[in-house]
Amino acid sequence: MKLTSARHSLLGMALCLSMLHAAGAQSQHWRAATRPELTSVLPSRASVEGEHIETEMRTASGIVNAEGQYIAGAVLITAGYSADGKYSHYLIVQAQIEVGGVLLIPGNYALGWSRMDAQDALNVHLNDATSGKLMGVAVAHRIPGSGGVESLRIWPPEEKGFIQIGRFEIPYKFPSK
Repeated sequence: MKLTSARHSLLGMALCLSMLHAAGAQSQHWRAATRPELTSVLPSRASVEGEHIETEMRTASGIVNAEGQYIAGAVLITAGYSADGKYSHYLIVQAQIEVGGVLLIPGNYALGWSRMDAQDALNVHLNDATSGKLMGVAVAHRIPGSGGVESLRIWPPEEKGFIQIGRFEIPYKFPSK
């Protein structure tokens, strides 16, 4: 009788530990955000260096984790603004992330790019959206194969783990806590 009771206790503890482990792993899980989620988190007009620039919501893309933190963005409609080609995309970061080697803390960012290496790569400039301060430059490489072209797509880390701009990819990762 005591042996059966001990087995039940051990089984119960093992079950609790596995549930705690699963909960911890789930909080690190990122998935593609739905259209309604993106609409709720991204502004229709993004504040970039004092301008309120319209975002192209049909290009919105992002990921969300179990804690409700988003990495999301959209194309900026910059015609007629002082951005003058400096920015092309708006990015909201709610969890610390390293994009192409550039560490971004939670905040809002404006991205712009220029071609390099005979059009086989892009220099992507990551700027603080409020001040315009350059946070760093990441290199986006052409995606191998004949994949589709996306204005902006943020792939979940379990799928591809990169941000796609056109036919180019910028790898990202989440720093260890």
